[in-house]
Amino acid sequence: MANQLAAGSELLAYVREFSLREDAVLRDLRRATAELPGGEAMQVMAEEGQFLAFLVAVTGVTDVLEIGTFTGYSTLCMARALPPGGKLITCDVTDRWPEIAADYWRRAGVHERIDVRIGRAVETLEAMVSDGCSDRFGLVFIDADKANYPAYYELALRLVRPGGLVVVDNTLFFGRVVDPAADDAETAGVREVNARIRDDRRVDVSMLPMADGITLVRRR
Repeated sequence: MANQLAAGSELLAYVREFSLREDAVLRDLRRATAELPGGEAMQVMAEEGQFLAFLVAVTGVTDVLEIGTFTGYSTLCMARALPPGGKLITCDVTDRWPEIAADYWRRAGVHERIDVRIGRAVETLEAMVSDGCSDRFGLVFIDADKANYPAYYELALRLVRPGGLVVVDNTLFFGRVVDPAADDAETAGVREVNARIRDDRRVDVSMLPMADGITLVRRR
């Protein structure tokens, strides 16, 4: 069996030359985010943003839910891929980061497709379930605080429709998932959700060794 290629800087540059289609708005947002404290580490890779947009387009979904906005790079990628009339709800605990994102969403002409919900994500998602949003979304993207990943996953499965996708980011978590010395709450949350997904007969699953680990979950 062939092993996974190690993507060094030269190979990554090759991939970007032949695949990445990052325009000026996305590039400006990525560069502005990289200047923030921890911004480069917290932002999705450009390739991942493009992959998310590809998933939205190829599945033809019209409603997307994002858990964790930050400066809105992935939000922008997915909102652009929505068909006319499509909507994206994105959740963050503070309006500090979405306020940065809003200028770029407007530049891209997709700000009217995006609904920002501010507050603790668990409470926001529980309120959506109570408001009758179960089985509503075609795609849910989870990329928020890792300690709450198990809770986000369970709520996402209630909010995504049968046949829909839940995309979980950072499921390899900088390699800490296999480090016995890593016992912090964030690593524990990622390990727990990985184990839960592995054993969950309600879904089909594919964990991809891309970026920091991306797990695709299809609700049966």
